[in-house]
Amino acid sequence: MNTTTLPNNGTPEPEQCELDLGIGGMTCASCVSRVERALKKLPGVDEATVNLATETARVRWSAAADTGTSDQLTMAARIQRAVRDAGYEPRPIESPNADQVRRFFGVPADAWPVLLGVLLSAPLALPMVGDLFSQHWMLPAWAQFLLATPVQFVLGARFYTAGWHALKARTGNMELLVAIGTTAGWALSTWLWWRAEPGEMVHLYFEGSAVVITLVLLGKWLEARAKRQTTEAIRALQALRPDVAHLLPDGIKRTEVTDVPVAELLPGDLLQVRPGERFPADAEVAEGETQANESMLTGEPMPVHKRPGDSVTGGSLNGEGAVVIRVRAVGAQSVLNHIIALVQDAQATKAPVQRLVDQVAAVFVPVVLVIALITFLAWWWQGALPEEALIHAVAVLVIACPCALGLATPAAIMAGTGVAAQHGILIKDAQALEIAHRVKVVAFDKTGTLTRGQPQLLQLLPAPGVDADQALALAAGLQAQSEHPLAHAVVSALREQPALVALVATDVRAVPGRGTEGMTQGQAVRVGSLRWMDELGLPLGDLAPAAQRLQNEGATVSALAWGERVYALLAFGDEPKSGARESIEALHARGIRAVMISGDNRGAAEAMARRLGLRPEQDEVMSEVLPGDKARQVQALKAEGHTVAMVGDGVNDAPALAAADVGMAMGGQGEGGQGGSDVAMHAAGITLMRGDPRLVAAALDVSHRTVMKIRQNLFWAFAYNVAGIPLAALGYLSPVVAGAAMALSSVSVLGNALLLKRWRPPT
Repeated sequence: MNTTTLPNNGTPEPEQCELDLGIGGMTCASCVSRVERALKKLPGVDEATVNLATETARVRWSAAADTGTSDQLTMAARIQRAVRDAGYEPRPIESPNADQVRRFFGVPADAWPVLLGVLLSAPLALPMVGDLFSQHWMLPAWAQFLLATPVQFVLGARFYTAGWHALKARTGNMELLVAIGTTAGWALSTWLWWRAEPGEMVHLYFEGSAVVITLVLLGKWLEARAKRQTTEAIRALQALRPDVAHLLPDGIKRTEVTDVPVAELLPGDLLQVRPGERFPADAEVAEGETQANESMLTGEPMPVHKRPGDSVTGGSLNGEGAVVIRVRAVGAQSVLNHIIALVQDAQATKAPVQRLVDQVAAVFVPVVLVIALITFLAWWWQGALPEEALIHAVAVLVIACPCALGLATPAAIMAGTGVAAQHGILIKDAQALEIAHRVKVVAFDKTGTLTRGQPQLLQLLPAPGVDADQALALAAGLQAQSEHPLAHAVVSALREQPALVALVATDVRAVPGRGTEGMTQGQAVRVGSLRWMDELGLPLGDLAPAAQRLQNEGATVSALAWGERVYALLAFGDEPKSGARESIEALHARGIRAVMISGDNRGAAEAMARRLGLRPEQDEVMSEVLPGDKARQVQALKAEGHTVAMVGDGVNDAPALAAADVGMAMGGQGEGGQGGSDVAMHAAGITLMRGDPRLVAAALDVSHRTVMKIRQNLFWAFAYNVAGIPLAALGYLSPVVAGAAMALSSVSVLGNALLLKRWRPPT
């Protein structure tokens, strides 16, 4: 639950509460619309999203500031009651890695209705096969009745139950169409049998109703199997967590190792991890060295060397070394749980295109009922016998079931987000996935995203009369208290000269976008940009030509000022990340413009841009941009009419990530060890789990392919109904063929979506 906040007027804002709930009994897009309407009618509910593929609902509501746990439980109970009143079964979310399929006599429990339906329907359908060989294998009417009735009212009882709930709610669904159609066929056959004279041969339609129900059950079973495959990504992530950890109670005696459940681990615990085991929690290496395979978390195929002080991620695989680790994060705070939560959230959200589908589904079933009635009346008016007219109407009812329509979008989203997560790309929600394929401009933050983010001090140029060693000691004393990458470079340069000692600075503070200042020996000392020196009225003097030369060479130049004088110039250099140039080339190949946003002066920024393959002459470089102005630059790109993605990895990138149409946060450890911040990940719609710029093009590619699958599925789902309903109404499709086509449509949509599991990042 989110904490309650106070606005300016002092009134507590409502607390946002959220509930994820499993829903049993949904079969089509009409079911989704009905459950959502029932949930949104509840007082206080702000948002309700239902997913047919996962058979879950996510409900958000506002609770008063003084709402206790009991009131929230009451709301949860009301939500479940609303689902039940709508005709469906509320149930808890089941663990994705749980074995949900029981077996009886070696056959999955959910396959038994299909198997029984086949056994009972086969003798009824056999005469149709015999007709092909001029054989007459027609069963007596009483035998057809005995075989078809259990299929109709026992195996098909689920259709009557769900259809009745739909009628009570004054709406329609797939089950209602199947129930009406097959009951009409069964009742017509029974009536013709009872009114026939003894010894009279009449044509009955028991086989049509029984085979349709069996085919629908078969389609639903195949659909359930395919749905389980769409959640394989989450099940694979869940399986990474070991059940137990080897706890060292006193942290010293290796003989007193105790196996404890991972759920009982606490931050600070010391654990022993043996070769070939998975790390049970996020931790840092306390003793020993090893290799860690993090491919299932980051998509990085090569093992990463780990030594004391290095971080390890829970779920990654230990190599050949036995190590002792100190736990840093457990439970919901762990990286693995964060990944699983992001994937689940993305699969639970609804893509914008799905809203149009839901609107169509809400009126689809009533329209089909009207078309079926018109079909019956038209055939009867044209002189057809009532039973023939009824069979054509039944075919319309059966083929029009909107199963595929409800599965088209969520199935593709589940498959796309799942396979992306397996390759280190976490997509926050379906909206980010859908927007990303339209991106025409990608804006990169330079430091830590395109470059290693570990600049080195290349040169220190003292002013005339200034000792270079004293200038370095002065700069290092000030920068020792800063976390800026350039400050680390200065301190590292001092460490390389053991004879030098830093001059201690006091009252040190950072000046955003400019540098650092403090006091040393009673005088103000500053290290920062040349622009800051100009703002302070501190001229470079004889150092100006050297500063211009260094900038033209691509170096980042800062100035050291002590008192009222510029004391020295500091020239820094950074290196491009491996894969950065390939990433830019891949974007250009896709017709996407890449832009680098940098705080460096124009000469330094353009020099680095050319090394990366960017084109400064085509406005692909934005230089001298203050951290707070990055969002403004992104807004400017959007104002040109482009769909813009922003890629960054730091806290100061968060506003720009939020301002972009799609934000991409570098959430993994880059080459320089600059991990993406939680703030950046929260603001971004897509998180790249490792600091590889090539994942940017990969994220856009998987987005494009997923959206293409959504469009293909929706096209075939609509085309199937648009073509099938007229064919059935005109008498070209029997109820049996219509039932087979309906079952095939759902399975084909899911099968098409599952092709996304074969996706691999482009090389």
